[in-house]
Amino acid sequence: MRRREFITLFGGAAATLPLATQAQQAGRVYRVGYLAIASPEQQLHLSRAFEGGLRSLGYRIGENVVIEYRYANGRLESLPALAAELVRLRVDVIVCGNPANTAAAMNATRTIPIVMTNSSDPVDAGLVASLARPGGNVTGFSSDTGDEINGKRLELLKETLPNLSRVGILWNPQFARNRSRLTSMRQDSDALGVTLVTAEARDLDALERAFEVLARDRAQVLVVLSDGLMFNGRDRIANLATKNRLPAISAVREYAEAGLLLSYGPDLADLFRRSAVFVDKIFKGTKPSDLPVEQPTKFELVVNLKTARALGMTIHASLLARADEVIE
Repeated sequence: MRRREFITLFGGAAATLPLATQAQQAGRVYRVGYLAIASPEQQLHLSRAFEGGLRSLGYRIGENVVIEYRYANGRLESLPALAAELVRLRVDVIVCGNPANTAAAMNATRTIPIVMTNSSDPVDAGLVASLARPGGNVTGFSSDTGDEINGKRLELLKETLPNLSRVGILWNPQFARNRSRLTSMRQDSDALGVTLVTAEARDLDALERAFEVLARDRAQVLVVLSDGLMFNGRDRIANLATKNRLPAISAVREYAEAGLLLSYGPDLADLFRRSAVFVDKIFKGTKPSDLPVEQPTKFELVVNLKTARALGMTIHASLLARADEVIE
């Protein structure tokens, strides 16, 4: 075979190779495991934010970095098997969101680095030893900045409804962090002169019953204590809140986009985007134990005026002026 024919044949064959294989020939291909309790559709904007963060650091998805996505589609019991599958694939790092995802990844491996995108209170949850010195194989972002933020959400509701006296709390008792949140909110409610009425939902099928409890106890507004379960069910929660004529608030903009009246808290997509920085440092040799856990620096208030109109409410101009985004 002539040399020119050989080069042509080799070039044609190379063009048919998968991108990851071609990249492997040119240099190392990193493998990222991405573990989420939600469905791909519910996580799409967050996974895109993470990919965007990687691209901003010079990575090319499918070429020098391959992402193995695993979604539990709302089934908590599926997480351990999905985490174990990522470990068997020998990924270089596992990226995961809330504490349930992180705990499943930790139970599957104590050696592969794990990057949390938004785990609440990871110290109390036993995910890291401390924020400054996480120890072990876990680092990333803590989405909690303390219980004071729930008091701020109560204040925002009080501002929208000055005669407010009864505040409904929708919460999942299986999420341990919620108990300390409730304790703190009871203290804040006393200071504001309002009474809390609570309704539990351990799964999404319990939401209708929870709203019946809120109606029975004459809740005037609603605070949704966010966790993976509530986040996955945010569309149903928003529909039920509007149906029951409850102005509602929760932690991140995704709830307001789903139809809650308000959201106030960290920019979740920003945390996923910035998580790529942790991944990059780990790829370059830094140990997770040497990377302090960070807390959000960007908070946003989102007001859904469409929901306000459906509830027959007028939002004060002062609140609209402070909003980072108003959904028309």
